[in-house]
Amino acid sequence: MEQAWQIKDGFGLDHLQLAAVAPQEPGPGQVRVQVLGQALNYRDWLMITGRYNPKQPLPLVPLSDGAGVVDAVGEGVSQWQVGDRVLTCFAQDWLDGQPTRESLRSTLGGPRPGTLQTHMVLPEHGVVRAPAGWSHAEAATLTCAGLTAFSALVVQGGLQAGQHVVVQGSGGVSVFALQMAKALGAKVLATTSSHAKAEQLQALGADAVVNYRDQPDWGKAAFQWAQGGVDHVVEVGGAETLQQSLLAVRPGATVSVIGMLSGSSSQLNLLPLLMQNVRLQGVLVGHRAGLLALVDFVGRHGLRPVVDQRFDFAQAPEALTRLHSGQHVGKVVLER
Repeated sequence: MEQAWQIKDGFGLDHLQLAAVAPQEPGPGQVRVQVLGQALNYRDWLMITGRYNPKQPLPLVPLSDGAGVVDAVGEGVSQWQVGDRVLTCFAQDWLDGQPTRESLRSTLGGPRPGTLQTHMVLPEHGVVRAPAGWSHAEAATLTCAGLTAFSALVVQGGLQAGQHVVVQGSGGVSVFALQMAKALGAKVLATTSSHAKAEQLQALGADAVVNYRDQPDWGKAAFQWAQGGVDHVVEVGGAETLQQSLLAVRPGATVSVIGMLSGSSSQLNLLPLLMQNVRLQGVLVGHRAGLLALVDFVGRHGLRPVVDQRFDFAQAPEALTRLHSGQHVGKVVLER
């Protein structure tokens, strides 16, 4: 029998149960992946606790990030063979270009079953080849956090060498964005509330760090640091931090809205957005073509993910608790 963690009989971490499930066989155009590594995202916590989609039908296998080995292929599959190392695509049917409502309903970990299981059957276009030399857990970090940062800065943002970027905090997306921006020759200011994390962010290449508890008006500090405003903000805080992001930017800059750690609604002064012709873009991870480009990017630039802690598959609740604590730097991962 195979195994899967399921949210069952109600939302909440106490309803996350490990169950034995019947083996699945791939049909035409499908592959079966032995999942050997997973990475956790804040979306997973929201989904498990019922705050992401309270109407999500249960039971549900959570988590969106996975990587492993193809161990069976269905009829007609030509691009994959047994033994290939792969990672999952977040939106299984969003292949390229702009998403459709249908493709946005193909996301793993809700509404479709997620990666917190030992095996899963996916369409052959639902996986891409993993980076050479990476562990399965490392490869899994690219599915959401890595691709989100890449979509924001490269695919949609067109970041150039010499530009100035603000990243918020030390979570997976922000750390990936810091690494990618530095690889492209940009200058990066990171925000944090921890002096210990400030040292870690500097060690990862941040050119400047602002403690937002010491400097609540960090937007002005970032504006002055860039000598007239930054070119791009990777906005993961949400409603409560967006105002500072708008104060940090130069005319014509881009603010990529990615997360809602501080909430999804707040009073907002739109004047800086209008008067400076700022581009405010939402980023929902990205498409398969972007993930393929990201795998090539990390290979060419020699990037590796920052892993905070590794947990065993059986320790999924403990890993999720670590994620929710906010004490991590980089990614919390599972591996078998």
